[in-house]
Amino acid sequence: MTKKLTIMIDGAVYDGLYRVVGPRKISQFIERLVRPHVMDLDAAYNTMSQDEKREIAAEVWSENLIGDVGEVNNETW
Repeated sequence: MTKKLTIMIDGAVYDGLYRVVGPRKISQFIERLVRPHVMDLDAAYNTMSQDEKREIAAEVWSENLIGDVGEVNNETW
């Protein structure tokens, strides 16, 4: 269910949103930005963890980082 929200913002910010995001798209843009900060992150992470392809890709990515850390530690700073 959607709810109507009235907010006050600086005119320059509104003009930038209108120019960059486009008319009739500002609400969706703001919702995408705000959602991760107000929704239950545990539920979102749990949902993501159920995606096997995503989990495999994340594991491969994190394992490859271990090699990068070893290279950084051997450098002289």
